[in-house]
Amino acid sequence: MNNAPDPETVKTWLLDFQARLCAALEKVDGGAGFLTEQWDRAEGGGGITRVLADGPALEKGGVNFSDVQGAKLPPSASARRPELAGKPFRAMGVSVVMHPTNPYAPTSHMNVRFFCAGAKGEHPIWWFGGGLDLTPYYGFEEDCRQWHQAAHDACAPFGADHYPRFKHWCDEYFYLKHRAEPRGIGGLFFDDYNEGGFDQSFAFTQSVAEAYLSTYPLILDRRKNTPYGERERQWQLQRRGRYVEFNLVYDRGTLFGLQSGGRTESILMSLPPLTRWDYHALPEPGTPEADLLANYLPPCDWLAD
Repeated sequence: MNNAPDPETVKTWLLDFQARLCAALEKVDGGAGFLTEQWDRAEGGGGITRVLADGPALEKGGVNFSDVQGAKLPPSASARRPELAGKPFRAMGVSVVMHPTNPYAPTSHMNVRFFCAGAKGEHPIWWFGGGLDLTPYYGFEEDCRQWHQAAHDACAPFGADHYPRFKHWCDEYFYLKHRAEPRGIGGLFFDDYNEGGFDQSFAFTQSVAEAYLSTYPLILDRRKNTPYGERERQWQLQRRGRYVEFNLVYDRGTLFGLQSGGRTESILMSLPPLTRWDYHALPEPGTPEADLLANYLPPCDWLAD
């Protein structure tokens, strides 16, 4: 078992994963392709941003790779580790957000990342983080069960505690406190993860990412051609507003990117192209929209019999 961090191996795998995921999503979309833009960061590092827009299945989707270095870890990354405040760092990862065209298809998010902090000659402090979560606009039990089964199976080889622990963390994290409302049906969220040494921690992170690759394209393909009308579209745009609120107010990745002087276009690729904020817009009781809020968004055990 290798306990020493190996950033170059992580980088190689992240780039390969980005390419495989984009190919799978292009296949499901069946029309648009990813625009690819490589960028450099003045302080060190850079990335590859890949964005698909106005496709038959995906109104907007982004798969962003970044590998950035800096002389001073920003506050968003050192809040849980105050002893690292001001230390030089290297951070890399792949961040994914998909906003489907069809309101019956859920928005999805996945992120995996690796941090290494400390000056040359010091024993490096490293950890992994990330997760996956699903944000439906209409509830389908089949999708929810499949999503959480994939999350459970990704965790299973690494300990029976992993799925319940990181599912609970996800339910707590993707929560809009100012609205007292979950963002979606959850999934997994983990951070500061270095359990079992580098090899095992890296393997767990890979397993989470691969679960997204094997599951979300299937759900998108299942829902992309469902007939819908203006009512469903307006509801989708309203619910997208909640997604924007979370990303701009609470999301650690967004805060880290902005605080570290990252590339704004890549950081904000997670935002949908269209959304709306209607005043006090509440669904009528007994409607599918009300069913989403009452029976799908509150945290529950989707794998219960």
